[in-house]
Amino acid sequence: MTLTAPHPAPRRADLAQHPDWLALKEAATALQDLQAQDGSVPDAGDHAAAGGHLATIVAAIDALAPTFPHDAAYLAALTADFRRWEAAGFGVPDFLDSLVAFQPQRDRVDGLPHLVVFPMYTQNGSRRRLVEAVLCEVIWPEFIDRLETEYTNGLFVSLRLIDFTPGYDTDSAVLFPETVAMREVPTFTWGAIFQDREAARYRRVVAAASAITKLDLPEAAARMLDDQALAEKTFVMWDLIHDRTHMRGDLPFDPFMIKQRMPFFLYSLEELRCDLTAFRESVRIGERLAAARDAGTALDDAEAEMLEHAALVQYAVVFDRIFRFAITGTRVRNYDGLGGQLLFAWLHQRGVLHWTDTALAFDWDAVPDAVVVLADAIDELYWRSIDRPKTAHWLAAYDLVRSVLTPHPASRWARGLPDDVLAGPPSGFTDAVLDDEFPLSMFYEALEKKMRTVISSTAGITGATPSGPTPVAPA
Repeated sequence: MTLTAPHPAPRRADLAQHPDWLALKEAATALQDLQAQDGSVPDAGDHAAAGGHLATIVAAIDALAPTFPHDAAYLAALTADFRRWEAAGFGVPDFLDSLVAFQPQRDRVDGLPHLVVFPMYTQNGSRRRLVEAVLCEVIWPEFIDRLETEYTNGLFVSLRLIDFTPGYDTDSAVLFPETVAMREVPTFTWGAIFQDREAARYRRVVAAASAITKLDLPEAAARMLDDQALAEKTFVMWDLIHDRTHMRGDLPFDPFMIKQRMPFFLYSLEELRCDLTAFRESVRIGERLAAARDAGTALDDAEAEMLEHAALVQYAVVFDRIFRFAITGTRVRNYDGLGGQLLFAWLHQRGVLHWTDTALAFDWDAVPDAVVVLADAIDELYWRSIDRPKTAHWLAAYDLVRSVLTPHPASRWARGLPDDVLAGPPSGFTDAVLDDEFPLSMFYEALEKKMRTVISSTAGITGATPSGPTPVAPA
């Protein structure tokens, strides 16, 4: 059963306008202007100003702490880390002690607020380790709490943004411990995703893309575009299953492959594998609950909501992958983009996605089977590669991708790597991969131009961002 907060959570608007929060936010933003790339304040002439901003931050944290009793140990360690940083002369910050004390995965309570302050970079946002501050709250509905008993993922945290400093006024939708400035990285720790941002940008992007491509959305998929809360819960379900999949299955490599240097299309397949697993499991969940309902078993509220969202996850995976992932970001080793291209082409080549008379259509009854076949193909690649050397796995993975997508005409991989590369170290294989090894198709080139303004408009978006006219790129 979903946990309930020990006291009524403060309203989001009250938190966002709290004078102490506003003072903290202003001071942290001002401090950022004095910080270097590594988070230090290198100019001794700035130390007095930095000390003033730090004093404001610490005082605000102390004043706000009673609002977050569940984070008392963290907030106490946080102010100690700030004071120690100042006492050490504002060198490279080390906030390991407060990071270790912050354990949001222990309190997955729907609506529970958190105040998060760290010197950190933000993924897909700021690459500088600046002091960032975030007000957020947990998203943990009852049906997700029930689902997690089957799809266990004790380190997964789902959050909703309330307010933030500039590092999160970007495309960043995650909060990962490894982004924090610290002397060492704790092992096996939690990870958080801001599902309200994911849901809000999904709604904006898919609404625009479906209009541009003249796609007639299924009723349930269209409903999600009009309902932020419905979309948020859908993304929580998707990400819960996706996140745990990185550690599950017949894996030929270290699950923490992000630490390894390898051709970017391997990251594409891994992220796509996790998304397609979420799709596959949602199909199974939907079939099981629908069969029980049709057999006369009364579903409780959590089961009914799980059944509803199982179908929505399938739409979300397909549309987010083909409409947003494929055309977001640069064409420099864009592994998420490649995964979106791969899914679109796979569905098109299997006759369940159609681009005819400048209109997009799906054979929805056939889509689940087609998606699962792609998931099976990646799973088989992984299973076979348990018995392969690393670079042989890379070559087999490339063959899978190129069986669906056309490589760049100048690709050395497509022509066949020379013997000196094949006989050499793995780094030579990686160096031979083009930045845009699998360029956008003509369909995607045209769609990207029309969607460019829409995609860029989602930077900094949250679930509370007012909806308005969809931005349209110039013709």
